[in-house]
Amino acid sequence: EVQLVESGGDLVQAGGSLRLSCATNKFTFDDYAIAWFRQAPGKEREGVGCKASNDGNSYVQESLKGRFTISSDNAKKVIYLQMTSLKPEDTGVYYCAAAVGCSTAWDLYEHWGQGTQVTVSS
Repeated sequence: EVQLVESGGDLVQAGGSLRLSCATNKFTFDDYAIAWFRQAPGKEREGVGCKASNDGNSYVQESLKGRFTISSDNAKKVIYLQMTSLKPEDTGVYYCAAAVGCSTAWDLYEHWGQGTQVTVSS
């Protein structure tokens, strides 16, 4: 069974940092690409980045590089999204999702976590 449980969302001031966690299980971690998406109020769901299942490499959307980093803990089966220099426009619900391969197309992902709220105040 696919397992995706996000945590770590919070209210933070602009310029601050947060680390989100996506807890999975062995089946999910080993066999699926795990992506982070976010959705701001009234906006389309947006891909943030992804950890591939085959080589374990991580990718971050070009516009977020330098501020956001994806990493993982193989022993704990957790994927992290480290966010720094946060801006008010980073506000939204952050989701992790699982699919066969990494893609920025959210509708290709069959499995989703419940999401965690990130609010960045100015």
